[in-house]
Amino acid sequence: MGIVFTDRAKFRLKEIKEYYSFRVSSKIANQIIKEIVEATKPLEFQPLIGPEEEFLSHLKLGHRYIIAGNYKILYRIDNDNIYITDVFDTRQNPVKMKG
Repeated sequence: MGIVFTDRAKFRLKEIKEYYSFRVSSKIANQIIKEIVEATKPLEFQPLIGPEEEFLSHLKLGHRYIIAGNYKILYRIDNDNIYITDVFDTRQNPVKMKG
């Protein structure tokens, strides 16, 4: 299975990187992004490892998630690919995931 980051997920990673680069340092920003990306690697071999995401169940696409630091990595499985659909900061209200 291949891992594909959607445009939305890429945009979120860019936002996270910009935020930490500005607030802390580029080094820390890069470490956080690396941690998020590395956390997706096991999905290639164990795509069902993450529990189903209840806040996205209304979409009926089988969204699941894994955690990396303060981030929930949302994904779904479709044919031979795992699509990383969003990277959500767990310190936010989870209802924002639906939007």
